[in-house]
Amino acid sequence: MSGRVCVWWAKSAPGELQGAALICKQPRTPFLAFYPLQPVNSLESTAGHVTRLTFSRPAHASTKDWIISTDTFFAALARFRDRLLPSRTQNWLKTSRGLWTVFGAIHVLFLVLAGLLSLRGEAFSDTFIYRIWASVDFNESLVTGPSPWVYPILALIPMAIAYIFGSGPFLFIWVLMIAALNTLAVGKLTRWGKNTEAIPAALWWTVFTALMAWLGFARVDGLTAPVVLIALTIGVANPFLTSFILSIATWTKVWPAAVVLALFTVVKKRVQVVLAGVLVTALVVGMALSMNALPKLLNFLLEQGDRGMQLEATFTTPWLWMSVLGLGDAHMYMNQDINSMQVDGPGSATMSVLMQPLLIAAALLVAGLVFWALHTGKRNGGADRTALLLFGSLALVTAFVVFNKVGSPQFMVWLAPAVAVGLSYQWKAWRVPATMLIGVAVLTFLVYPLFYDALSHNNPLMAGVLTLRNLLLIVLFVWSVRQLFLMGRNPGLIPRHDLAPDAVSAPVAARSTNKEH
Repeated sequence: MSGRVCVWWAKSAPGELQGAALICKQPRTPFLAFYPLQPVNSLESTAGHVTRLTFSRPAHASTKDWIISTDTFFAALARFRDRLLPSRTQNWLKTSRGLWTVFGAIHVLFLVLAGLLSLRGEAFSDTFIYRIWASVDFNESLVTGPSPWVYPILALIPMAIAYIFGSGPFLFIWVLMIAALNTLAVGKLTRWGKNTEAIPAALWWTVFTALMAWLGFARVDGLTAPVVLIALTIGVANPFLTSFILSIATWTKVWPAAVVLALFTVVKKRVQVVLAGVLVTALVVGMALSMNALPKLLNFLLEQGDRGMQLEATFTTPWLWMSVLGLGDAHMYMNQDINSMQVDGPGSATMSVLMQPLLIAAALLVAGLVFWALHTGKRNGGADRTALLLFGSLALVTAFVVFNKVGSPQFMVWLAPAVAVGLSYQWKAWRVPATMLIGVAVLTFLVYPLFYDALSHNNPLMAGVLTLRNLLLIVLFVWSVRQLFLMGRNPGLIPRHDLAPDAVSAPVAARSTNKEH
């Protein structure tokens, strides 16, 4: 756009113009600013047609915008990108061939690495533990260390599949399953390359996955993230199917329950969300009965209560620095029962007990904010259910990370699905969390696997890196909560994500779209 675009509505009476309202859009401004105006001060007309209006803005109108502009930062980032990548390369990356070439190269690399380790009879990270569990048919009495029932029961299925040919190729088959799910997720996100507007979002997802490295390829979390992404691409269009997929993911790793909560809060047909969850749960109970494991079905919830404050958790940061500085007898130690590095110090035991109710309270408060934004947004110009689902999912999942006493590095994988799908709808509305998550991924990679040993031995530099990562998570949580507040207070400030029938919108006199890729 080259100039200011405005649309005005006027209220008139015979012989006079009583008042007007103006909607304006500035260049490079991703939202509409609404300015109710006072009665016209002067009016010039020719042959009964208005040719010039002069009017003033009411005294009560704020001179500040609701949105903090990030245009300057992203313009600088775009210039850096342009210096780094020729325009021909950038255009190629936005094609289906470019996307699948990059995607394939990254996944082939991890498959080759997994294959080399498997040929030596090795695994990597948590897959060592998964392999042991599968080798004893998940009999916890035959296991020293963490019990297989720290995970929901459906997590045992991919472990059993990876062990189908024994311990040798376990890691390779595990990575192959994640690669297959990532392929399905990117295919669904881009309609197998046909939706070119979603290709940058798929590239972002691929780069984020690469930066997370083995945290996305050698943990159960790497299986659930693409499943949640697939569910979010379906979203509010089919609440039953979306809930069914998310419920399967929840019975594999708990965190997708946050997305289920967002879905339940946003959609009209909430009964379908519940029915899908009940159906999956019934199937899970049947599976537990067939394994004679019904008493262990909820162990994954019960065993979390005894955990202390994990080293990487956001709320552990004060005790992390107390340990680094040698204050108050704070210290790090390995909890062998759950294979977790924890920090102990004055007040840490009390904080550990408080974290569970704090997490529940934070989740309920965010869900309440989503509900408020939905119903308030209807009165203030239109509630976009797709946008609310995505912003609500990000806020709730980030709450699950920030207010969690565990805080394992692979938890960062949870944050990517909502952002990837959001980018495919409205790139500009989601570029801030996308950029923050790239920073989170880089800092997490430095923490684990690169310098985790130094961190666990009170290295101040790595403690600083972890602290910066945790601060970014807090900023991400605040940003997502603020977006929900904006969607309730003034939905017009955020570009619409969905114009489907499920989106409740008020009549609009004029609409202007400005897409940026």
